[in-house]
Amino acid sequence: MIAAACVLAYGGIVHLGDLLGVRPGGPRPSTPVWLMVYFTSLTVFDPLAALLLAMRRIEGLLLGCALLASDAAANGYANYVLDTTPGITPGRIGQAVVTALAVALIAAAPKAAPWLHPPGCAG
Repeated sequence: MIAAACVLAYGGIVHLGDLLGVRPGGPRPSTPVWLMVYFTSLTVFDPLAALLLAMRRIEGLLLGCALLASDAAANGYANYVLDTTPGITPGRIGQAVVTALAVALIAAAPKAAPWLHPPGCAG
């Protein structure tokens, strides 16, 4: 779960860079508002999931799975529907990586869950 927390923390930094316009290859001005709102929300939710995982909270695992899966889908839309560039692009490679991370975390979740604290547990 440490790796997942690091991936989510990194994702928060990447999305913050996109929001501030300092990351090359980030969202274009023509990106739909709903997609920009989603990517902007990841500047809060990615670090939150990372923090909850670092605290060994089951909520962090569930949130992390939902975030990575939805981020893979959103990046897929951005890189295959909105970007009509033919062939392999850096964005499509990134989308493939996020998809692989989502699949890995979802696959690991059943084995990791027993090691995490349930809701309402102070520990």
